[in-house]
Amino acid sequence: MAKGAGVGSQGAAGKSSRGGIFYGWYIVAALLFMTFVSIGFRQSYGLFLPSWTEEFDRSVSFMSAVAFVGWMVNGVAQPVVGGLADRYGARVVACVSVGVLGLSTLAMAFSVNIWMLAFFYATLASFSNAGAMFTPITPLIARWFVRRRGAALSIITAGGSGGAMLLVPFSAYVLKLFDWRVALGVIAGIMLVLVLPLVLLVVRNRPAAMGLNPDGDAPGTAAGSQRPQIHDGPLAVSHWKQAYRSAPMWQLTLTYVVCGVTTAIIAVHFVSFAKTEGITQQTAALAFGLLSFANVVSVLGVGIFISDRIQRKNALTAIYAARGLGFLALLVMPGSTGLWVFAVVAGGSWLATVPQTSALAAEVYGVRNVGSITGMLTMVHMCAGAVAVLAAGFTYDYFLSYDPVWLVCVVLLVGASLMAWMVREREVSARYMPMRLAEA
Repeated sequence: MAKGAGVGSQGAAGKSSRGGIFYGWYIVAALLFMTFVSIGFRQSYGLFLPSWTEEFDRSVSFMSAVAFVGWMVNGVAQPVVGGLADRYGARVVACVSVGVLGLSTLAMAFSVNIWMLAFFYATLASFSNAGAMFTPITPLIARWFVRRRGAALSIITAGGSGGAMLLVPFSAYVLKLFDWRVALGVIAGIMLVLVLPLVLLVVRNRPAAMGLNPDGDAPGTAAGSQRPQIHDGPLAVSHWKQAYRSAPMWQLTLTYVVCGVTTAIIAVHFVSFAKTEGITQQTAALAFGLLSFANVVSVLGVGIFISDRIQRKNALTAIYAARGLGFLALLVMPGSTGLWVFAVVAGGSWLATVPQTSALAAEVYGVRNVGSITGMLTMVHMCAGAVAVLAAGFTYDYFLSYDPVWLVCVVLLVGASLMAWMVREREVSARYMPMRLAEA
């Protein structure tokens, strides 16, 4: 019997060469839970904003400024954690980040004044949140998966949507029963007691360290012989700075700027907008939960059944266009109707850009520096979002309406959809133009 046959056949991608479920999927499950909590925490800022403005007697503009600093810090942290993940591995970056995030969230719960709250949110919580999100995950998943890379990243991203779908309404429920301090304390407990041990015990940086191949392929099988190792494309770089010499990096950057602007505004101002329309915090949280549910369905549907079968730039084009229609609903429909229509239509696009952008970056520029490259993309995403949050707060205080904000978002999303369509993926992606073997 041939050596390869004795180890166990690979009928489908995702199975270990020793048979059973490929270990990479256990890593996906652990990281899904991590993003569930970390994204849920980030998206809950808007939920707590009315409570903070009331308790500390601060304006929406002031709290928007706190969010601005936090998002800027998170943005600057992205290439830092990405570079650390490239150098030391995503496991240590994620574990340290989750630990610091949990402790800083607990400190926020015990804040005695607005300045203490603002300090812990805008510095430690925002910086560590970067390491518990998608940037360090991308290089890890790029090494564990090749054919199912889009699906794996989409499943993890769905965890982030699930966090917004479940953790935000849950926090609203705790907020109604007790107060915002108890709600933050519960989130901190989940991070420290559940997420941190899970990531520490399950996540591993490379399949080779466990005697496995990407996708669980066994050498010599039909699946393994198709693509036994990770390949680079024609634009693969030896240093992340070189990526900026080619058009796709700028196209991905510009579209991700728009993504950051539109998602950040909703994350911070969604509940405040709802209150201006006479909608309660709890109802707005449920609408945000519906938005996140629609995103879970979309991310999983596109990621598992579509993204690895079509050009990723086509998926991005449709995603940005759908989000634009959602913001148009906020602009032209009556308050409560527009809110629920937005939740369904825009919800289908919310975090769906993340796995497609990350996977496309890895396939165009190679896995060696994809942590740094994804970090740079996420940095501009977060920094643009920070500016947008601040600008939206001042715009509302001046016009006493969010309509000008929604109009700008619609225009930007039309441009992002067109920009994504212009990416020449078939000429630059390793999926279509595999060249040399990658140095993973």
